[in-house]
Amino acid sequence: MSLGIDLSPHAKECNFDCLYCELAPMAAVDTQSNPVKIPTIISELKKHLDDKIDIITLTANGEPTLYPHLSELIDEIDNIKNSTETLILTNSATLVDTKVFNALLKLDQVKLSLDAISSDIFKKIDRPHHSIKIDEIIKRVKEFSKVYKGKLFIEILFVHGLNDTKEEIQKLNDILLDIDCNRIDLGTIDRPPAYPVVGISYKELYEASLMFDNSLPIHIASRVHAEPNNSYYSEDDILNTLDKRPLTMDDINLLFDEESKSRLSSLIDEQKVVKKTVGNLEFLIPHANEKRKLKK
Repeated sequence: MSLGIDLSPHAKECNFDCLYCELAPMAAVDTQSNPVKIPTIISELKKHLDDKIDIITLTANGEPTLYPHLSELIDEIDNIKNSTETLILTNSATLVDTKVFNALLKLDQVKLSLDAISSDIFKKIDRPHHSIKIDEIIKRVKEFSKVYKGKLFIEILFVHGLNDTKEEIQKLNDILLDIDCNRIDLGTIDRPPAYPVVGISYKELYEASLMFDNSLPIHIASRVHAEPNNSYYSEDDILNTLDKRPLTMDDINLLFDEESKSRLSSLIDEQKVVKKTVGNLEFLIPHANEKRKLKK
């Protein structure tokens, strides 16, 4: 059970503008504006943290490591989290910053994205801020993996026709052999992306997994083992959730209680929420969100 902390709640702020992002397209930035104050975050966290929470996940409406007070925030969370573990989901780029590098060392779990090794493919998929170089990221990911004491996960998201070639997978494999991690998650696009790109099939994902060295802890990411949560969502909660993370009806059935499902049904009838198909999955997204994405 994860409790997420959004470190950029007011706007998408990321140093990447990934083709596959489930948020709307937006130019990459290298700083965060109007950061939430630490006492505000801790106050909210105290309201919702209980012994049912396994992990406190630092995430963002963008890239969480752009939060300027990250190290101090982690210290404050550590003071109240007890046995609950901390996790961050990051695109890895800010590991080149020593302050961020050292801050992440204090977390119980870290998940780093690494979609491509070739500079041209990296730029096409992740559309990074102009200051970001993939060679520097790779160097720091390797260094981080050697000194980090917690659980380290690497995530690779495949985009059809870009990083799913034998050549790029071989380059990823060669780098991963020099990274010490607990698990390497292979995934693909399964939510409406920011740009007109598509993922690869499960069969192709499985075939890609076979191209990696058998000594690597490869894992094909899957939805099928999720457990029901059945929580209450207000109308605003539903629209905010779907704006940041499009959901399938299977997701809804796991997350929403019956009253919230009824509320969602009304939003669909009112066309405030619409359906969008990606591959063989149908997602629910806010109507306004769909319009915004279709402009790009």
